[in-house]
Amino acid sequence: MVQLVLTILIYLMMVIPVGIYVYHIAAGKHTFADPVFNRLDGLIYRISGIDPHKGMNWKKYAVSLLVTNAVMILLGYIILRIQSIGLFNPNGIGNMEESLSFNTIISFMTNTNLQHYSGESGLSYLSQMLVIIFMMFVSAASGYAACVAFIRGLAGKTKDNVGNFFADLVRITTRVLLPFSIIGGMLLVWQGVPQNFTGNVVVDTIEGAKQIIAMGPVAALEIIKHLGTNGGGFLGANSSTPIENPTIISNLIELYSMMLLPGACVITFGKMVRDRKREQAQANGQKLEIRGKVRKSLTVWMYGREGRTIFAAMGIIFILGLGLCFWAESQGNPALADVGLSQTQGSMEGKEVRFGIAQSAMFTTTTTSFTTGTVNNMHDTLTPLGGMVPLLHMMLNVVFGGKGVGLMNMIMYAILAVFICGLMIGRTPEYLGKKIEGREMKLTALCIIIHPFLILTFSAIAVATQGGLEGITNSGFHGLTQVLYEFSSSAANNGSGFEGLADNTMFWNITTGLAMFFGRYLSIVIQLAIAGSLMKKRFVNESVGTLHTDTASFAIILVFVVYIFAALTFFPVLSLGPIAEHLSLWT
Repeated sequence: MVQLVLTILIYLMMVIPVGIYVYHIAAGKHTFADPVFNRLDGLIYRISGIDPHKGMNWKKYAVSLLVTNAVMILLGYIILRIQSIGLFNPNGIGNMEESLSFNTIISFMTNTNLQHYSGESGLSYLSQMLVIIFMMFVSAASGYAACVAFIRGLAGKTKDNVGNFFADLVRITTRVLLPFSIIGGMLLVWQGVPQNFTGNVVVDTIEGAKQIIAMGPVAALEIIKHLGTNGGGFLGANSSTPIENPTIISNLIELYSMMLLPGACVITFGKMVRDRKREQAQANGQKLEIRGKVRKSLTVWMYGREGRTIFAAMGIIFILGLGLCFWAESQGNPALADVGLSQTQGSMEGKEVRFGIAQSAMFTTTTTSFTTGTVNNMHDTLTPLGGMVPLLHMMLNVVFGGKGVGLMNMIMYAILAVFICGLMIGRTPEYLGKKIEGREMKLTALCIIIHPFLILTFSAIAVATQGGLEGITNSGFHGLTQVLYEFSSSAANNGSGFEGLADNTMFWNITTGLAMFFGRYLSIVIQLAIAGSLMKKRFVNESVGTLHTDTASFAIILVFVVYIFAALTFFPVLSLGPIAEHLSLWT
């Protein structure tokens, strides 16, 4: 328990400076690295013909994002289909099959990184670099760009300019993802993660057998897979293998890498909204009053008032999930106890001894809360309640989330919360100084409904068709949990697997590919539409009936709204899966 508390405290200290840095980039403010990156960005703009000062409305921004991603999908698919060529292919990997290529390219372009293949035997080094690693940068940068545009829309400084997608894509890549990846990659190499282009090494084991040890540009992939909340592993066993994650230090590097930028997005949101409020206050002659209020609270300076509320709500849900997962795994497995195995150290099945229960629970909760998808233990072997935590957090998809998605989704729930509270007191709901009316509520409801619709619909198809049933390897409650986990991971663009599922088939490749595609792009377009609608509205003055959304009470309301929606939507199917399995196992 102590190490969990220390891990979280260190994260809270690290996320503040990173959040301030990302905020300066998103807001176009000066940073210490500008003399270097301005020249690099300028070169890219000239080569690409980009005018970084040309603003876009939300529609043009969304179209630019979709078209750019579509081109990347086409090029990546072609590379996977011809990867057997001799270039960077020392292990002689063959071309990838059509449906698997479709699933893989959709997976990595949507920042999901769900893998229906084993990396060391399914991809050449050429594909690992030009498709996998490249997509990890582009997909993460696309998601962060959409989040920044969304925040600009909510801040509402202009009526129709959410920024320039191509400029945002370049700045996020060059000023955040690349430098952080270089530093983090070097730290991983220091800890023993391979970074080379040699073929696999065959060694003699102590027992006299032969073992193949995978080589390749592992460290380069490892750092961006966590930093960009991607999750796809160079190896099939992902970060549970010592090649990808050899020590407790590398485990912490990977853990913090996937936590930093999603948390930084919340800080960016809070500070950009605060900037807009300050400008309004200055226009109304209230400059000194606002400054005086800000100085009274350190947390307001760090997160911004609105950012503090969102961060607190996300943090509460994360802590509750982490506590349940840690407790459940610490209790052990009664089925293993019945066959004579000691459970005094908890349920260690499927976990690495070098990490233990605490860091396994922390990694499990983090990777599905921050929608990364990397694993340092096998989720299929978690206890029923321990496995329900990552499943539920992917179903919620609001607990920090990856590449800004968690923030955008949580704001949907914030809009829903102010609408519900507004109905209770008989007033038109307001959020960030704008009235929430019919158009915004329809779009918000649609955005919230899409996620559970994809999960439950595809899960129903899987358990009702022969193609889906053939992939389920466990009978009863656990088999249903496998199906739910697969589609929750796909729709949430997480990418982690419950494993045990025979998923490299035409049915699973196509259905999960569709879930990943619609789960990613429908939500982004709708959220940008909401931001575009709000930014055109006039600001309204606060009154005695205004619901303040920057308070501790609103953070609690937000948590309750999220959990109530989850209970109404997912509790029945969770009762048939992990909850029923827990009851049958412990009784």
